[in-house]
Amino acid sequence: MLTEILPLCLVSYLIGSIPFGVVLARARNMDIREHGSGNIGATNVARVMGKKAGLLTLLGDVLKGLLVVFGAGSLYEKPMLIALAGLMVFLGHLYSIFLKFKGGKGVATSLGLFSYIMPWAALCAAGVFSVCLWISGYVSIGSIMAAISLPLFAIFFELPLPYIYLAVIVGLFTVQRHYGNILRLIEGTESKFIRK
Repeated sequence: MLTEILPLCLVSYLIGSIPFGVVLARARNMDIREHGSGNIGATNVARVMGKKAGLLTLLGDVLKGLLVVFGAGSLYEKPMLIALAGLMVFLGHLYSIFLKFKGGKGVATSLGLFSYIMPWAALCAAGVFSVCLWISGYVSIGSIMAAISLPLFAIFFELPLPYIYLAVIVGLFTVQRHYGNILRLIEGTESKFIRK
């Protein structure tokens, strides 16, 4: 078991560590961490560099989560190992070895991995995100509510326990990573993504 776990964790973490937003910004001789909110994710990239760059960042971050759990699912049938791969790719995004163990908030990467291991629950959580974004205009509110709702949808669809635990862990990390956004929402200084 250990010979399966160690390579799986290492490869998943390294793939998760690829910071697509930073790579795209550097192609334009820019450090995205020094602009906008300083976040490396698609929302900040879109604000600073335009919608096309934001979309490419989103696609890259979603795909790395999706491909890791797809690969783990192809190699192993155990939900525990697939969930472990999902956790490591998510943590790779949050604590990238290429960014001195700093990173993004992991929302897009978690969307990719959960789209594979729990597609119906992920679709419902994406619906929560969309409704919250449309009503409030804030990506942060949509992300937080989607992260909170996902474990509940996982329980509703009676998914394997390792997947439910993964959804809970990712949800807690996601809320914690949005601490600054929560403070700005309370203060009324959070930037809206959709302006009404």
